[in-house]
Amino acid sequence: MPVTAAYKPYPRFEHLGPEFADPVAPAAFPQHILRRRNQAWAERIGLGQLNAAEWEAHFARFEPLPGNMNQPLAMRYHGHQFRTYNPDIGDGRGFLFAQVLDADGRLLDLATKGSGQTPYSRFGDGRLTLKGGVREVLAAEMLDALGVYTSKAFSLFETGEQLTRGDEPSPTRSSVLVRLSHSHIRFGTFQRLAYFERADLMHQLIEHAVACYYPRRANLNAEARAAALFGEIVEANARLAASWMAAGFVHGVLNTDNLNITGESFDYGPWRFLPTSEPGFTAAYFDQTGLYAFGRQPEAVSWALAQLGGAFTLVCPQSELEAGLARYGPAYQMHLRGAAFRRLDLVEGDFEADLEFLAKMFAWLTESQAGWDQFFHDWHGGGASLSRALESPQAARYTEPAFAPIRDGLEARASSNAAARLAHDYFQRPAPVSLVIEEVEALWAPIAERDDWSPFEAKLNAIGELREALGASCHGSVAKAD
Repeated sequence: MPVTAAYKPYPRFEHLGPEFADPVAPAAFPQHILRRRNQAWAERIGLGQLNAAEWEAHFARFEPLPGNMNQPLAMRYHGHQFRTYNPDIGDGRGFLFAQVLDADGRLLDLATKGSGQTPYSRFGDGRLTLKGGVREVLAAEMLDALGVYTSKAFSLFETGEQLTRGDEPSPTRSSVLVRLSHSHIRFGTFQRLAYFERADLMHQLIEHAVACYYPRRANLNAEARAAALFGEIVEANARLAASWMAAGFVHGVLNTDNLNITGESFDYGPWRFLPTSEPGFTAAYFDQTGLYAFGRQPEAVSWALAQLGGAFTLVCPQSELEAGLARYGPAYQMHLRGAAFRRLDLVEGDFEADLEFLAKMFAWLTESQAGWDQFFHDWHGGGASLSRALESPQAARYTEPAFAPIRDGLEARASSNAAARLAHDYFQRPAPVSLVIEEVEALWAPIAERDDWSPFEAKLNAIGELREALGASCHGSVAKAD
């Protein structure tokens, strides 16, 4: 197999032993039609030279990668699902099948979605619809372009099966996805150990997590290491929540099995992007109470962290964990400023004044119902974009008296490099690249009706242009896990 020197297998999770995962076999699919190959990331991890047959062997039939895991593992975990504890879950349609080191020496997981039944499938078929796979690719690409620390859609194959689903027209086409992520260790992984009162396994998992993701905390005693790890997880997930809010993204299902220890966004089911600012905007049709609505996401993540802290009390004094949880609010505010200012390419100043400006800006977006993405596009660079903004499709909103304090704040925080960045071709377009639900459905329709993937590919290219245009200012929000 033609791997390069960048391929560095490092299978660590399997060393935790049989208490943490179950060996499983991948499903045998009738077809393997490649629909997405993330060549950029393949090259980063030394797999860019795989030919089509080799890619299919490893990412559709899941033959082991050289020097890596010999058998896939379905990970064990529990979780609060819509705030009801569920001890009967785990990897039900996916598994971990390889781990590698990236160029910065960080541990990366290659894991699946739609790869077949496991001991945790319950009555599910373990499959993923092709539409679900397409949506996951789109979400990951758009979030990455907007500077959100996210998993990557590494590979997508259509698998030739017909699936029945209650929430979409059936039968529908099937797929198998490979997701690249810096960790699949969930809050619920720790909750399961607390549920069974396995302090021994909790210490083992904490030691593993620190060694793999936060090694600077390794030289501490057991209690201090647990408290330090919890504090790192709090900080990482405060950053995650803040970046979602700046992106106008609604994850939809913020259960404790859908949040992980590196603060990396992943598992994209009923997600949506905001068309306009609406705190009560929900992504999932089954979220009838709006528990995971856009405006409630920061509180939802905080609540999930409190449940994780409760699990950690098995091995660490509650007082130390409460101190860690108290970091969430200040960290969230700091990262919200960072994420929003990076998206707008603004210069940070006095912290309290910046927060006051952001509060006014978000309030105006809600009251005016200006287009969310259009606003961030129009005012990238702050005052340097005044002439651009006044030619926007929603320019009339920017001349209203209510907008004057927002315009003053944007002008006061303009970057000295804004003009150079605004010279990018992307900022010459009148409307931004966006991904609201109507656009997602419009991308799926030609695939479903006539197997036409050209609109999908064109959207990915446009998102790539957005990523390039925002790269200098947005990608600083993707912090290393260690």
